[in-house]
Formats: sequence, structure tokens, C-alpha cells
Amino acid sequence: MNVVHGLVLLNFLTGMGYAAYVLFVVLAPEGGGGPLWSRAAEVPMELMARRRLYALEFWVAFAGFAVYLALTEIVPRMRVGPEPASPPEGE
Repeated sequence: MNVVHGLVLLNFLTGMGYAAYVLFVVLAPEGGGGPLWSRAAEVPMELMARRRLYALEFWVAFAGFAVYLALTEIVPRMRVGPEPASPPEGE
């Protein structure tokens, strides 16, 4: 089961990494990648739409990653609760 869990996490991380790579490297406008800031007005609409689609793909993968981690890691740990305090020595 741990192998499947690891593969699912790796799949989410690969999806986020791929979308970020395409967004900031492959579809980088002239003058460099990263956030567009004031250059957003100069970018062709087709390139802007493609960048937005990959940004959306990143956020969908990130949301799935967060929900999966919450359901498989965080919620089970919250159900167990904190460990009981050990009694003082000598008792």
C-alpha cells in the first residue's frame, strides 16, 4: 500500500512540475519567463491563453495533491490524537 501511496504522490508532484516547467520555460515570452507583470499587455492572446491553461493545470494538480494529503495523512493523524502524558517517575 505504501508503494501505491508513493506513486500517487509522485504523480501529483510530476504533474505540478511539468505544468510549471511548461509555463515558465517552454511558454516563456520574449524577454524571459516568470511572472509577466507589466509585459502581460504585450503578450499575444494565444500565448496568454496557453499559459493560463497550464497555470490552471498546475492549480488542479496542486488542489488534488492537497486533498489527497489531507485525506491520507492529516485526518488519520488527527483521529489518533496526542500521545498520553507519561506518569512522573517514582509512582
